[in-house]
This record gives sequence, C-alpha cells and structure tokens, in this order.
Amino acid sequence: MNLPPLSRRTVLKSGALTAGAVAAGTALAPAAAYARPDTGVSAYAFPLTAVRLGSGPFQAGAARTQAYLSFLDPDRLLHMFRVTAGLSSTATPCGGWESPGTELRGHSIGHVLTALAQAYASTGDAAYRSKGDHLVAQLGLCQRANGYLSAYPESFFDRLESGQQVWAPYYTLHKIVAGLLDMHQLAGNAQALTILTRKAAWVQSRNSRLTYDQRQQLLRTEFGGIGETLVNLYQLSENPAHLTTAQYFDHSQVLDPLAAGFDALAGFHANTQIPKALAAIRAYHATGTTRYRDIAVNFWNFVTRRHSYAIGGNSNGEYFKAPDRIAAELSDSTCECCNSYNMLKLTRQLFFTEPGRAAELMDFYEKALYNHLLGAQNPASTHGHHCYYVPLRAGGIKTYSNDYNNFTCCHGTGMETNTKFGDSVYFHNGTTLYVNLFIASTLTWPGRGITVRQDTAYPQTPSSRLTVTGSGAIDLRVRIPSWAAGAEVRVNGAVQGTAVPGTYLAVSRTWSSGDTVDISLPMALAVESTPDNPAVRSVRHGPIVLAGQYGTTDLAALPALDPAALRPTTNPLEYTAGSVLLRPFYLTHGQRYTVYWNVASTPPPLPAFVAHYPFDEASGSTATDATGNGRTATLSGGAGRTTGRTGNAVLLNGTTAHVSLPTGILAGAAAFSVAAWVRLDTVATWARLFDFGAGTGAYMFLTARSGAGTARYAISSGGSGAEQRIDAPAALPAGSWTHVAVTHAGNLGVLYVNGAEVARNSALTVRPSALGTTTQNWIGRSQYAGDPYLAAAVDDLRVYSRALSAAELAQLQ
Repeated sequence: MNLPPLSRRTVLKSGALTAGAVAAGTALAPAAAYARPDTGVSAYAFPLTAVRLGSGPFQAGAARTQAYLSFLDPDRLLHMFRVTAGLSSTATPCGGWESPGTELRGHSIGHVLTALAQAYASTGDAAYRSKGDHLVAQLGLCQRANGYLSAYPESFFDRLESGQQVWAPYYTLHKIVAGLLDMHQLAGNAQALTILTRKAAWVQSRNSRLTYDQRQQLLRTEFGGIGETLVNLYQLSENPAHLTTAQYFDHSQVLDPLAAGFDALAGFHANTQIPKALAAIRAYHATGTTRYRDIAVNFWNFVTRRHSYAIGGNSNGEYFKAPDRIAAELSDSTCECCNSYNMLKLTRQLFFTEPGRAAELMDFYEKALYNHLLGAQNPASTHGHHCYYVPLRAGGIKTYSNDYNNFTCCHGTGMETNTKFGDSVYFHNGTTLYVNLFIASTLTWPGRGITVRQDTAYPQTPSSRLTVTGSGAIDLRVRIPSWAAGAEVRVNGAVQGTAVPGTYLAVSRTWSSGDTVDISLPMALAVESTPDNPAVRSVRHGPIVLAGQYGTTDLAALPALDPAALRPTTNPLEYTAGSVLLRPFYLTHGQRYTVYWNVASTPPPLPAFVAHYPFDEASGSTATDATGNGRTATLSGGAGRTTGRTGNAVLLNGTTAHVSLPTGILAGAAAFSVAAWVRLDTVATWARLFDFGAGTGAYMFLTARSGAGTARYAISSGGSGAEQRIDAPAALPAGSWTHVAVTHAGNLGVLYVNGAEVARNSALTVRPSALGTTTQNWIGRSQYAGDPYLAAAVDDLRVYSRALSAAELAQLQ
C-alpha cells in the first residue's frame, strides 16, 4: 500500500478489544453467475463450493483466519461508517489503518466481507454468511441517498480532484465494492448488489463530469482494483454504464508502455500497478480488445521474469526497481504481501486466457503461493496474523499484524488469501480437468456426479494420489513442474506416457469409481544466482526455497555458502551447511534468517577443453593433463599401468584402485562432455567409470551397469531420490575396448557408445554448476562406499565444458 506522508509507526498505534463469535448455520446459498460470457477464455475455475481442503498447511492456515473472522466485532468495524453517516455508535474504534484519524479507514470491512463470503463458500458454514449479511445490512443503513458509502466524508474526493494531498480514497472504495460483489456472488446476498450498484452509479457520476486530463491526473493516486470490480459488475449485470466507468480508470501513463511491450515499471509503486493489469485482462474478457490482453501479458512477463525475488514476491520499499536488480535490493521492506496476492489473481486470469502457457503460469503460482504467501501467516497466532513485508535481507525476521491495532492492506489481503486456497487447485473446460497444484483436497465436479480426492503431504513428500468416485469421460491434465525431472504419472499402477517437465501430462479415458492416479515429482536441490550478481544465490529443493536459520543472531552481510557443503538431514526439505540449518522459508518463523547467500567460491570460467588424460606414462602415481591446463590426476589405491588402446592405459583392479582428478573439475559448468575408452574386465553393478561429486548428496556419474542392468548416467544435487538419468538399453560389454561418452547442454543429455547415440534425456535440469566445487572426482570409484570399484583399463579420458557433437565424438574413435 502506498503510504501518505505521515509516520507508519503513528498509523499503527491504537487500542484493542475482543468480541464474541457467531454461531454456525446450515444451507449453502447459490453463487451468482455472470450474465455475459467472458471473451477469449478457454479454461474455467470451479466454484469455491466445489473444492474442500484436506488436512495440511493450507487447511490449517484457513482455520486460523476463519477463527479470526468469527472473533471480529462487527460494531467496531462499522464504527466510522456510522459516524460518517451521522448515526450513533458506542463501539470502540479500531486502531491502525482503521483508526478515526487515518484517511484509509473503511478498507478493512471490504476485505472482511470478501473473506466471509469465501469462508462460507469454502466450508458451507452459514455463520460466515450470517455475519456478512449483518455487515451488509448495516452498511445499507450508512449509504447516502446519492449512493455514497464510506468511513470518511465525500470531501476526500473533492481534495483528490483538486490535486490536494489525500490518501487513496478510491483504493478504500474498491475494497468495499469488491467485498459487496463477493457477498452477492458467493453468499447470495441481494442487498449487497443493490448497495454496490448505487455506489457504482455514484462513481460514474463523479467521474463523468471530469475531463480526460483531469481523470488521468487523479489516477496518479493509488486507486486499487476498482476498474476490475466494475468490469466484473458489467459482466454480471450487462449494464454498459459499468464498463464505461471501469474504463475511466485506464491509466495511460502506465498502460501505454505496457501495450507497446516496454518495461517502464521502475520507480512506480508496485501494488498500485498490479491491479491495473488485472483490470486490463478483465476488460479483454469483457470486450475482446486485444490491447488489454497485451497489457496484462506483458506486465506479467516483466514482473515475473525481471522484477521478482526467489520467493516469487516483488518490490523493495513497495516500489519496482530497475529490471533484473535483485541482489542490490535486499532489505527489511521487500515483498509486500498484497503484491503477490494480486499477482496470483492475475496469473489465474492469464491461465483462463492462455491455457497453452499453463505450466509456466502455474510454476510461478506455486512459487509465490508456497514461498511467499503460505509463509506470511504466523502459525503461532490462533487468528492468523499476517506479514506486511517479507524481509529478504540477511538477518531479516518476519513481523505480523494483530487483532485490532494494525489493519494494514496486507492484513486484509491475508484474510482473503487464507479463505480461498481451493480456488486454483483444479480448473476445467468441458470434460478437461486440469490438476494445477498438489494440495490435499476434494473436488466435487458440479453436474457430473464425479468427485476427485487428492491425498498428499506435498511438499514434505514429493508425490500425490488422486482417487476418482463416480464414472465418466475425463481428459485429465496433470501439471509436471519445470523442476520435476524424472516425474511419473501412473493410473491404477500403469505408467502413463512421458512426464515432460514444464508441461501438463494428458490422460484421456473413461473413469470409474476407485480409479487412482499416482503422481511422483522428484525434487532436486538447486542453487540459483541473482541476475545482477552471480555470486548472490538462493537455494531451493524442488519449488521450495530454503532459508538459513540464525535464531536471534542478526547478520551484517550475506553469509558465505559453499553449495558442495550442503548435506540433507533426516527431515524432509532440510539441509545443513556446516553448523547452519536450512529449512523451508515458509516454515521459518520467530527467528532471523537468510534466503540469499554469498557463494564466494565461484570458480573462474572453465576452458572449453578442461582436461585430457592419455595415461601414456610408463610409471609413477600421476597422470599428466595433456591440455596444458595443469589439472594433474593422481593414481591411488594400487592403480597401475597396462597396454592401452593406443599407448598405455591406467589399470584398475576392482578392489581399491582408482584415479583422483582435481577439485572442481567441472565447477561452474553449465554444459559438459566426458569421453573415454574402457576395457572392462568384469561388469560389476554400480561400478563407476567416473563419479564427480562431494559425497552422496551431490554428484554426477557414469556406471557400466546400474541396478536396472543397463549403463546409466546420473546427476543429482539432492541425493539418490533426486537423480536425473540417462539409461542405455544395455550394459557396457566386457573384454573389449569400448568408447563411451556422455554430453549435456541445456536440458538435453546424450549417451554414446562407440560413437553411436544409445539414449538421451531432454529433461535434465541439474547442471554440474549446481553441484558446486566437487571435491571427490574419481575414475573407478563411487561416492557410495558400498558400491564396487571398477575392474577395467581406462584410456584417453577427456573432459570438456561444452557438449561435443556426434561428429566430434566420431573423430575420437
């Protein structure tokens, strides 16, 4: 929220009081549908009434917010509305941004109305509807004959239009009208629509008398998502006056560069702009005007790709900074929670518009949902108190709202976020069902007599199971996240197609009661650099960002991290780096932390030809690097010499003999090739031709025969459960010289035997650079102590920091 020129500390001071809960009710009111169908949409949300959350962190977060909604005293929320309308009120005023002297007062009742409507739709508990109905009825008593309704006088708009300082009156108005619309659509309250329609007419009257230039001038003051709500009202009512009024809020200073594909966001208040993009995509759905669509699409692309932190949030000090400026913008005021709340709303609308981009859109949705918003609620608070900012400076600590002394914008959107977790788990179109998120829940498909129950402990366990009840044709689409190399989908135990990361796997069939879909999503450890400083990096496991836990210790600078030192603990999603514990950021509360690290050991760029070992020495315990790069290898454990394919070769005895290559042989490499001649004396399962790593948590290896009986290349930054693999159709042969090579560039890895491609994997997302500076780089020895040593002669081993072509490999034969 864009603050006015007064102290935020002063704004947040005031008293607190408690109130009683409202008793539960029964019947569920029908939702009000739009009269006008949306244009350019080919995927749809299920109503909140169709999805019930199961046990897990989302249900727990929802329960805390629901308890708070039951606790809130309606009379305290209504106090300044009654005072402004000239009605009596003996209630204790609220504090914080709802205090009588704060110009934003009144916005929270809109958030509460939305949260109550969503809680009612999500649970069926009529107590939430009853409380919302009471608030609506009392607001109706406060509405003036001209349609005006707020907790501050109409003169605030006179000040806005005359260019005087005032704190965002249309922003507050938007929250109120959005809450009224939700009470009508989700809770069936007809009076809410009447109040809203009269209020919309007031907005139209107020703005229609202004010139275009006058309206553009007042749009420089934050006005929230009033344009979006007015478009939604147009879709609901078919009254074109509401669309005209919505378009009064098209802010050309921001929208024109976006329509032209230009990122001019730097220096703008972030959460003032996100609702403008939301209004634009809804205007596209209402009018079919592609300019509106382009504005929304370009905005989303710019923000998610060039202005977002590792946790999915954006802004520092509430403002967009220069594109790709992340490492330089770590502070206590990063990632205002309202921003991600609105970005997820925009992401949903873009999914409906462009389901072909669904995988990319929902990857971002998952990132921001888990790492930012899920972790912004205080689990120690029975009322779900919420963060305003989520600090990303080293040594930051999360702070939270309270019952009556806060009422910031993020306190409000926090109530909304935690009462609608079921709204994006599943989407549909005809018989197509999209499974977007892996959240324990039950979908009751309206009109089809089909339910789909999702049982999962994700992300603590990287899997989920769907169970179908009922029968019928479903074109199932299961999201395969971009990070989930090696994912697998099984129907009744049978593997379905190839699960390609960054896509949706399709399973089309007629389903019967009891059918199951098992989804396996292997998670790997990844270390990601910031765009403005490659040495500043964050750590994630699958989609989950990990934070270093520092207790009460503040940090003056980013702590150093050697990614090779990361070791998994016995707890899911937890690692240690020396004495520091890393655990999911969304579970980090009540202590100081760091999300970003200084990876000071970043190696210099590798030469294209890293090392070449002909092994032509007649004796001695070293092997010369023929490239001249000085990466001398050491023969250990009784390794000897023998006749090679050409010249000499190193002889490994299968018991203790191996060759050690220098530390960090492929450190920092984004691509590589390793090629060698090998004559196997015996083919022992899991014996390594090479294994470069730092223990059993991070490694890359090539084995002549895996447990599956075939040659295998594997790479992992998260242990054996996170391996990404290339499996050959057969084991390497024994008794003759065989040339073997593995190459990797981009997401494509290829395994060659005697110059011919035998296998490939186009979904390799882990690079050697993710392994850090490996310290155990061996020929003939495994990172796993129980694996056998290699019994073989090895000749002409070559290491490159690029992927050789098939033609280049043919020249090595």
